[in-house]
Amino acid sequence: MPGLVSATGVLGFLADEEPELKVFALRTLNEDIDTVWTEVAGTLGQIEALYEDESFPERQLAALVLAKVYFHLQAYNESMTFALAAGPLFKLDAPGEFEETIISKCVDQYIAVSSARHTPSKQSRNEIDLPALATTFATGSPRRLGLDSTLPSKSLLSRASVDNTILDPAFQPTKEGRSASVAQITDDSTWSALESAIERLFENCLSQGKYRQVVGIAVEAKNLDVLRRVIKRASEQGGSSGSQSPAEELMDYALSICMDIVQERGLRTEILRLILDLLNDIPNPDYFAIAKCVVYLDSDEEASELLKQLLNLEFLYRNNRTDLSILNKVRDSLEARNSIFHTAVTFCNAFMNAGTTHDKFFRDNLDWLGKAVNWSKFTATAALGVIHRGNTTQSRKLLEPYLPKQTGVSSGSIFSQGGALFAYGLIHANQGAEALEYLRTTFNSAEEEVIQHGGALGLGIAGMACGNEQIYEELAKVLFGDSALNGEAVGLAIGLIMLGTGSAKALETLFTYAHETAHEKIVRGCALGMALIMYGRQEGADSTIEGLLSDPDPTLRYGGILTVALAYCGTGSNKAVRKLLHTAVSDVNDDVRRIAVMSLGFILFRKPGSVPRMVELLAESYNPHVRYGSAMALGIACAGTGLDEAIDLLEPMMKDPTDFVRQGALIALSMIMVQQNEAMNPKVTAIRKTLKKVVGDRHEDAMTKFGAALALGILDAGGRNCTIGLGTQTGNLNMAGIVGMAIFTQYWYWFPFTHFLSLSFVPTSIIGLDHDLEMPSVKVHCATRPSLFDYPPEQEVKVEEGPAPITTAVLSTTAQAKRRAQKKERAQRRESMDIDTPTLTKTPAPAAEDKMDVDEEKKPKADESKEKEGSAGPEAKKKAEKEKVGYEIENMSRVLPGQLKYISFPAGRYKPVKKPTGGPILLEDTQSSEPKTLIEEKLKKATTERAPVAGQTTGAAATPRNAADSLLSSNWGSSRALANSNNLRELNELFQLTARGAEGRAAQLGAGGAAAAGGGSSAAESGSGAAAAAGVLMAVDEDNEGDEEAQAPAEFEYFTDVEEDEE
Repeated sequence: MPGLVSATGVLGFLADEEPELKVFALRTLNEDIDTVWTEVAGTLGQIEALYEDESFPERQLAALVLAKVYFHLQAYNESMTFALAAGPLFKLDAPGEFEETIISKCVDQYIAVSSARHTPSKQSRNEIDLPALATTFATGSPRRLGLDSTLPSKSLLSRASVDNTILDPAFQPTKEGRSASVAQITDDSTWSALESAIERLFENCLSQGKYRQVVGIAVEAKNLDVLRRVIKRASEQGGSSGSQSPAEELMDYALSICMDIVQERGLRTEILRLILDLLNDIPNPDYFAIAKCVVYLDSDEEASELLKQLLNLEFLYRNNRTDLSILNKVRDSLEARNSIFHTAVTFCNAFMNAGTTHDKFFRDNLDWLGKAVNWSKFTATAALGVIHRGNTTQSRKLLEPYLPKQTGVSSGSIFSQGGALFAYGLIHANQGAEALEYLRTTFNSAEEEVIQHGGALGLGIAGMACGNEQIYEELAKVLFGDSALNGEAVGLAIGLIMLGTGSAKALETLFTYAHETAHEKIVRGCALGMALIMYGRQEGADSTIEGLLSDPDPTLRYGGILTVALAYCGTGSNKAVRKLLHTAVSDVNDDVRRIAVMSLGFILFRKPGSVPRMVELLAESYNPHVRYGSAMALGIACAGTGLDEAIDLLEPMMKDPTDFVRQGALIALSMIMVQQNEAMNPKVTAIRKTLKKVVGDRHEDAMTKFGAALALGILDAGGRNCTIGLGTQTGNLNMAGIVGMAIFTQYWYWFPFTHFLSLSFVPTSIIGLDHDLEMPSVKVHCATRPSLFDYPPEQEVKVEEGPAPITTAVLSTTAQAKRRAQKKERAQRRESMDIDTPTLTKTPAPAAEDKMDVDEEKKPKADESKEKEGSAGPEAKKKAEKEKVGYEIENMSRVLPGQLKYISFPAGRYKPVKKPTGGPILLEDTQSSEPKTLIEEKLKKATTERAPVAGQTTGAAATPRNAADSLLSSNWGSSRALANSNNLRELNELFQLTARGAEGRAAQLGAGGAAAAGGGSSAAESGSGAAAAAGVLMAVDEDNEGDEEAQAPAEFEYFTDVEEDEE
């Protein structure tokens, strides 16, 4: 039947009395509505009257015609309403623009209404104690001087976010297009019709196996009943053998969008609990997915964390590749009597050997270590905690010489005692159940403020997020003592103990006391503590954020910005980013602006590629604090990625006119380039050269050299086996890593906070475990070139060569005298030939002025080049050989995150129960009845001995006599010793060392020789460094006037094998 050209005649039937004619007219118009809709639009009143007439037999047909007309009129809300009233006549599977548009509109409407009707649980909606919290920040304080402290109603963080949550059209009234507004559903019939249409849509998808589309709509609509029903429906369909069932795939998908997309914490928790319940109902569940849910829901994971730490300790111990030549050159290039340089070398050593238990540098450099005074001594002692982190079984034995004595008055430096408590907390970081009681007792009994300072830091690290009210009360009592020295550490410790709890009581204590004290350090500690308490709270922290940001004190505004960073870390929250950018360009305080830019790295570390574009303009700001913040934001967000865009922004900043901007650029570059080799990123070689040049440059500023020393330590973190990880490889937040990075950035104010960066170091390993949690000897295949992920080459120190001899001109008179002497000698030989017994004649040595007359025969350059080519031939052939793809690595080996995609387990006895994600992985033993070969655990064989008291010999250089012997053999063993211009200075040093040795022996004899009786070398390197350094670090006397000045720093130059080949 040909289509209508005009609808005038057909429209006339609508006014007829016969219902059959009206139905005929509607059917005719419905078929050609796309052509005649302009004419039908004039009779909408008549058609609506037919729809409203309950006696009319085809009301749904009238509704369908009305829906199509309103669609062409772009009145989409009315069109959707009548389409829903059309019931089954509205074909969801019909191809056409009308159907697609109305279905989209229905889905948007369903999501908006369903999410609005969703009522979260009270716990997930308000969290805990939030009403009291809001009161705390709304009451103001005496220091506000009568200013109105109520929260602004239209502030960015107090109003509902439009684009921070899942798409919700109800909160987007200004959006233009087909979803310009959402229809107001006032009657239940319309909602029932909408639900019926959506159910039909769901059924179509489910019948075709399109489960993910339904799950996506259910999550956006916050309809957990639909989500549960869809997953159960998928579980009824079995999967093929050897693959995941549809239900398991669906739960993996739901888990991924829950962790990566859903930003509303309460909804995320509800979905995770639902998935956890469903996983437990499956006969053979995915236990790794269960573990993901359990970890996020803050279930008990102490046992698994302890196991992981012990495995990591063994891995770092046996795979340590620290290049001590770099560390020694940093030491030689930085003046040890300058506290900032001594501290820089300490941090470099701590980071390079973090978690390896390898403290050889301390043992071999007692003279350098003895130059540490006051807080440098505190930092050096605390470095032992970084080096031995995770070695919980030996911590007390290792640190016993330094720890405060429980009975009587402790002898030794209070700075070493405070540093030892800090180190004890670092060793037990985030797993200090057994260490908390000792630290708490020692902290409460301490009277010295320095010891309380170290004890508070150790207590906070070991008891991170434990929420212990007793410890909180004891810390608050010391805080109220109003001591600037320990107040900052105590405020920080309260935040660490109450990490992420959102405790209103702790927040009120810190906020109130911050306004009562006159010490800026205490205010800063309280601000940091409040930020830590709100870790991960997201929207639950908004009232705290606004209360801090509206405060006139810039230190508390600083804490407010850090609260934004920690509350929304890793979420990519748009509203948090907007707030940070607004503060970065509007606040009047440079510190606040700096932390605002820096905090972008915490918010966006899961999307590192977006950060360079965001801070590109800020990196060129006129304000050096903003530039520094930009550099650190890049380092935090792009840590371990080797991202070229970030490096391109940081390279010009290494030449910035401001010293602390250069410092930040160097530290950020090292974070980005950690564990990168030349094959992965060719720029790493140039960056290493720049760092060693800065350290060795005598004219460089101290702050920049400090940053370069830290950067060299970060580049080789954990013996070159660690990267910086703010998130786990399974997608969860690394709480300890984020907190450690946040407190590390406060080194700007207090250097000992630098040690917290070690909490962000994550070992990159693959550790296969069988069902007995033992490590079998098994090999893993890596399908790539060995050099792509290999360790960087060790740096070789170029031996200094003497000056090349200068060829002197030979005078004619000298040549004639030489010829005459030769003739005379030949004549004497002829005369002596007549004698039977020949006598040996010694050729007279030429005079001093004639010694340059003998010209050595020089080989032609062509011959030299041939010899060089011949000697380098085999090496050149090896390099020219094409590297084979594919090699095997042993269990308990380093595997970088980018290397995991190339890793596979060959067919054999052991096979993994899941795809390797780095770290410990369970292996299924297919031949469990046969004997197995295990990897020897080297760490168990290494015993840590108690460090002796001062004066005992524990190493080759532990006593002044040994040091003197070493100096004598090294400097006076060669025949050229007397020609050295430094002989007098070295001789004086020798005499001083000998005199010190005599004094030490006299002191030992005076003490009855008891200390010497227990001497002896340490049985293992893990304890010998602490043993050798005990007497040095515990010495009470500090620098005295008239002490010998240190030697001028040497130039810092080292060269790789590649560079030597090129030369």
